[in-house]
Amino acid sequence: MNYPYEDFLDLFFSTHTDPLATAASTSSNGYSLNDLDIDWDCDFRDVIESIMGDEGAMMEPESEAVPMLHDQEGLCNSASTGLSVADGVSFGEPKTDESKGLRLVHLLVAAADASTGANKSRELTRVILARLKDLVSPGDRTNMERLAAHFTNGLSKLLERDSVLCPQQHRDDVYDQADVISAFELLQNMSPYVNFGYLTATQAILEAVKYERRIHIVDYDINEGVQWASLMQALVSRNTGPSAQHLRITALSRATNGKKSVAAVQETGRRLTAFADSIGQPFSYQHCKLDTNAFSTSSLKLVRGEAVVINCMLHLPRFSHQTPSSVISFLSEAKTLNPKLVTLVHEEVGLMGNQGFLYRFMDLLHQFSAIFDSLEAGLSIANPARGFVERVFIGPWVANWLTRITANDAEVESFASWPQWLETNGFKPLEVSFTNRCQAKLLLSLFNDGFRVEELGQNGLVLGWKSRRLVSASFWASCQTNQ
Repeated sequence: MNYPYEDFLDLFFSTHTDPLATAASTSSNGYSLNDLDIDWDCDFRDVIESIMGDEGAMMEPESEAVPMLHDQEGLCNSASTGLSVADGVSFGEPKTDESKGLRLVHLLVAAADASTGANKSRELTRVILARLKDLVSPGDRTNMERLAAHFTNGLSKLLERDSVLCPQQHRDDVYDQADVISAFELLQNMSPYVNFGYLTATQAILEAVKYERRIHIVDYDINEGVQWASLMQALVSRNTGPSAQHLRITALSRATNGKKSVAAVQETGRRLTAFADSIGQPFSYQHCKLDTNAFSTSSLKLVRGEAVVINCMLHLPRFSHQTPSSVISFLSEAKTLNPKLVTLVHEEVGLMGNQGFLYRFMDLLHQFSAIFDSLEAGLSIANPARGFVERVFIGPWVANWLTRITANDAEVESFASWPQWLETNGFKPLEVSFTNRCQAKLLLSLFNDGFRVEELGQNGLVLGWKSRRLVSASFWASCQTNQ
């Protein structure tokens, strides 16, 4: 990324950036920061959206401007946000939060570009990150400052991880499991982000197995298994006769995720078994340990007459990182089981491999800015619970995503097109029911008005915050399955 040298130093070392001085930085397209009329009292994510628009002044001269995702229009010039792109617009009396917020976005993008761009420089990256750490902390008073702190920490971890001199010094933040679960539960109460996928997938499963006596769910990444308690309760409530439906869950774990992951899957099984016993749900649980990321149906215990359901939650908060090759191996093998239903839930982050790391970084910043805005609408930044969730949960979540988007372009490209992959590899879409759509909308009614749900074709639903898509759920079956 090319910054005029003197202007970048002013941006970097100043404790109060004058927008008029910063406006001297002009792109090769003739746009300058003076063209941006920004009201930081409104949603700060719109600054990122303005950078991602065709008029953005942040991209390298030789690269294409980052396009808007999902064919969304009007984001950069929304009258409701006070942000517009026009020639000759002058800044009024600068506000501290406005100047600092804009400067933080510049520095974050500069750090990302310096860490992976054509002119990659570890020393420049280190210096920019050191400056960012001076400017922000996770306990700051604005959304932008706190979000910048989490991205700064995530970029710092990447820098440490890639260090040739001292790779052993890199350590991930480790929090007590009870704190992590508490933070996760708080997030569920603050936002529909997680429960949206759980709810829509569970409803689709209930509908698909309505007349089946034995149900076998193969769960790609079970985590704490919180999704299945509600499914058990629903099965019990409708099983009024003597022949109750039997539920069996097979949870996968991988040696590549370490002993802690294996132990967590086993503990999840104990909790689910105890819960099933307490409500009278016939239940069995198997733990399938994989030595590698490759999956084979021969490792499963299959029972004649069971309706097989494949549950695939990808890269949601608290879910382990799995490579595209691991997901492809799982879904390819799962197809041979002729599953009654495949549920696929994933975050709507634009990860087109051919766009490069900087594009992916900007889109990730865009994604989390929308998440922070949605949290602010439901729980003030001054609330201690909000800080707890950010520290224990959201910070590691940001860091994990930054790790994913640094993968090579060919690998990253797979993340963006799972529905397309399913449709071209022997799976057929299953239509979302009217009941499922209504339940999703009912869930959103419990939260702030900024959340929305839209249909994704005939077989999917998308959770969004204002103009930004956050999470999608889609439903499939093997082409050989008779519905």
